[in-house]
Amino acid sequence: MKRFGSNNDAFCFFCGSTAGKDRKLITGPSGNTFICDKCVAICQGILDQQEADVTPIELKDVPTPREFKEYLDSYVVGQEEAKKTLSVAVYNHYKRMSVSAASQAAEDAVKIEKSNVLLIGPTGSGKTLLARTLAQRLKVPFAIADATTLTEAGYVGEDVENVLLKLINAADGNIEAAERGIIFIDEIDKIARKSENTSITRDVSGEGVQQALLKIIEGTVASVPPQGGRKHPNQEMLQIDTTNILFILGGAFVGLDKIIEQRVSSHAMGFGSSVGQMSDEDKMKLLNQVTPDDLVKFGLIPELIGRMPITCALKELTRDDLVSVLTEPKNAITKQFQASFNIDDVKLEFEKEAIEEIADEAIRQKTGARGLRTIVEKMLMDVMFKIPDIKGKKTFTVTKKIVQGKEKNIESLIKTDTASIESA
Repeated sequence: MKRFGSNNDAFCFFCGSTAGKDRKLITGPSGNTFICDKCVAICQGILDQQEADVTPIELKDVPTPREFKEYLDSYVVGQEEAKKTLSVAVYNHYKRMSVSAASQAAEDAVKIEKSNVLLIGPTGSGKTLLARTLAQRLKVPFAIADATTLTEAGYVGEDVENVLLKLINAADGNIEAAERGIIFIDEIDKIARKSENTSITRDVSGEGVQQALLKIIEGTVASVPPQGGRKHPNQEMLQIDTTNILFILGGAFVGLDKIIEQRVSSHAMGFGSSVGQMSDEDKMKLLNQVTPDDLVKFGLIPELIGRMPITCALKELTRDDLVSVLTEPKNAITKQFQASFNIDDVKLEFEKEAIEEIADEAIRQKTGARGLRTIVEKMLMDVMFKIPDIKGKKTFTVTKKIVQGKEKNIESLIKTDTASIESA
């Protein structure tokens, strides 16, 4: 049964307009739905804009490794070696994609394979931030996945293809743009197999996941359920080619330094210093000497290691690094809170000793930079609850005592500008 307007005329289901001299109606497949040509043009414009927003930039516009690093310096504190390694890796990846498909298909053409990256570093050292900032600079779709939620196909949990669905969603459904995006898979060390020897039992959340990741990391046309979850035989799938998707894998790899130390020190006479006595700088140097054999001993399968040719270690952030994280980057935590408080006419200030105490607390909690925001949020919770009810311009200074929790009546430290209240 057809739907009509008030005068029994067919109308556009989007704008409600009927057909006229300046407007044509297009009938849908069912015959009882319509859309006008103007709404089609608007929809096409929206799709073109979305595609422009997420389609990777041309190679001539891709920043050089030096420009990449300078951009990372604005957002990420320290980790100089990791920044340099990632900048080169990402530049080479998009340089490889600039070669036309026809050129690569030629018989005498040299096939340039993509170089995925493995980041090794403690929690809160900046692995996720590095990957996200690079994607932000390139204006390409970016997705983060947690390896601990993945299981081998056929078992309870998430299939590895759901990682690709996150990337498609980040690209607003534009599969062509998603095929040139970046995927960061965190906690990859948590799916290490339990021993070096192949087990006769199924390790569905460890080695099984590593096996399932192989094809999509190397490059294949994967079938992705549009709604996520498990695949069903009669379900319509989204097809996505992962050949040009850059995979960055990250993990803490606790205990890997000991494996490397055993290998390195085995060639020396006597006993060297233990890992526990090493400085953070020495530990990072040790982790940068990692070999495929070390990773196999840790629990990664050789096939997965072979698909991650670039390995880079990140050092644990020091007290000075954490202080810098709090104050220096463009999106520094203190700057974020100051901007948030400013909306409520509050000038938020941090004493130097308070910032140092926040850094010390993060070290005590062993959370790295990731835990800094949690500490500040908890510390300012009472103030943020009270401030919206106080009229006029206000000033609040965070002191060392407040960070330590020794200041019982924090609300009383909110200074109000009485002149601003009277003028209001």
